[in-house]
Amino acid sequence: MKILFLFMLICTVTANTYCQSKVLAPDAQIKLALLSAPEDKREGATVMGYSATKELTVLRKGTNELICLADDPDQPGFSAACYHKDLEPFMQRGRDLKKQGKKGDDIFKLREEEVKAGKLAMPKQPSTLFVYSASKEDYDEGGGGVKNGYLRSVIYIPYATAESTGLPLKPAAPGLPWIMNPGTHGAHIMINPPVQKEANKQ
Repeated sequence: MKILFLFMLICTVTANTYCQSKVLAPDAQIKLALLSAPEDKREGATVMGYSATKELTVLRKGTNELICLADDPDQPGFSAACYHKDLEPFMQRGRDLKKQGKKGDDIFKLREEEVKAGKLAMPKQPSTLFVYSASKEDYDEGGGGVKNGYLRSVIYIPYATAESTGLPLKPAAPGLPWIMNPGTHGAHIMINPPVQKEANKQ
């Protein structure tokens, strides 16, 4: 019992990497991150993932317009994202603010202020984000794969409204598009397909 208590104390006080979730090898991170990208875009996408010290870094430099982000090993379940490179300043600012301890609403308000002040650039054209996720139970944290994953799409159109797009403020039926955060820098079209069970993805 004393040994177990000492081990738990070391984990809490020193945040020893052995006490935390494992960081997958770069090849495994790349493979799983690309599940969030359209198949015809995967080969040329840039992939960002985590180093052994859990610092976000470029694992593979790509040749097309997409950037894919590997699953965060310290978050439960699985979530990989892929987005147009013109969204990177917006995404990076969000990551920076999160590191500073800012939460969702505060991050949104700060980015809104910075976009309006011309300090943060948003894409001038509609730009897509894809998110592929799965529950903890459906993700092999050892890199074995993901099953029953769910892919949703987001199309950012800064300052778009329901009136400018003709879209409703909530989905009329499962899978149909709608607009979220209308009239703001973060205005975007949401497309959430109906949930379907699927085979393992490797």
